[in-house]
Amino acid sequence: MSGPLSPTRTSAADMTTSSPRPSRPSALAMIACMVLGFCYLAVVLKADQQWSVLVLVIGAIGAVWAGSRLGWLNYAERSFNAHESAAGALGVVGVLALAVLFHDSSFVLFLLATILVNMTACLGLNIQFGYVGMLNFAGSAMLGIGAYTAALVGRSDIIPPILLLPLGGLCAVIVGSLLLPPMLRTQGHYSAVVTIAFGLLLTTFLDSFQPFGGSQGLASPTMTIFGWSFARSITIAGFKFAFYMNYLVLALVMVIGAAILVRRIERSWIGLTLDAVRIDETASSCFGIDIGSAKIFAFTVGNFIVGVAGALYAMMLGYIAPNNFSFADSLILITIILLGGIGSIWGTIVTTAIVFILPERLQAIQEYRLFIYSIVVLLVLRFVPSGLIPRSLRSYFPGGKA
Repeated sequence: MSGPLSPTRTSAADMTTSSPRPSRPSALAMIACMVLGFCYLAVVLKADQQWSVLVLVIGAIGAVWAGSRLGWLNYAERSFNAHESAAGALGVVGVLALAVLFHDSSFVLFLLATILVNMTACLGLNIQFGYVGMLNFAGSAMLGIGAYTAALVGRSDIIPPILLLPLGGLCAVIVGSLLLPPMLRTQGHYSAVVTIAFGLLLTTFLDSFQPFGGSQGLASPTMTIFGWSFARSITIAGFKFAFYMNYLVLALVMVIGAAILVRRIERSWIGLTLDAVRIDETASSCFGIDIGSAKIFAFTVGNFIVGVAGALYAMMLGYIAPNNFSFADSLILITIILLGGIGSIWGTIVTTAIVFILPERLQAIQEYRLFIYSIVVLLVLRFVPSGLIPRSLRSYFPGGKA
């Protein structure tokens, strides 16, 4: 039987010929975006007048809008996804280049190190929120647990300072495990309320418990590795760096490690399991996925990363207090994840830099930053619900996406 509606057999070769896979995008778009981005950051950090920073911000918004209308951003996104390792290497070079450019500025080096620490914390929270769907409003509290662990244990000089980092992560996991029973029994907003209550409770406890310094806080030790104190300045190739350069390099290593770990999890069967749980717990359970184990894994790994970041943050500050880990700080971490794109590593990295640099360069908005962030989040959720830099789909076949 033959005719216009009769079925015909199509070979695999015919299918391949009729629907060619998209070509691999050039790395030039990715390189251009990275170079322009770091040059833009350098200009913003160099700007002395607030009006000039405002002009730069408006110009960047206009450039992004024009790029999206012309399709350049879409091509740049494909270029980043195709050359992710090279983009990461360029990012490291860019951060070090900024450090060299501002080698004599303690403020800028401290700001860059703070951004890197918060990037690490947000990557940990993204495992919980972005992959398995556990909204954790106690991110700042977990940072505080890691920080107070480093400050309290570091007093004794029994444990080398470098070991205070994993110890801070371990304590964040142990204390965070107290939240697992109620969180495993609840979902969505009810689970988020549990973390909100815990964060407020921890801040109140630290504020009133005098052995931990109370509202005045307590001093934390300086990081020392192989006898090198991070309180010393560094001189490299004739450039004398402020001592915050030590913490910047270590924080950069932490970001790289956290990003690699998160990407490995995402591209493994564990990542597929976490995504399935986030999308539909009931369907996942019907297919034999252990919902509780998936949530415990994500919550544990995420809290460990956040706790490690908190321990380094305490040693970098040199002095910590309960107001360093308030509920408002937790909201900022959640804002970063929502703006960048839930589950998006690059989105987290870019928006962390934006959220921390702009209020410092535009002091006029410092007092209203939470209000402004709230409006921006609402606009993003309304018009770009996947975030400014959405999470890319996993690639299962060379040259294609799935």
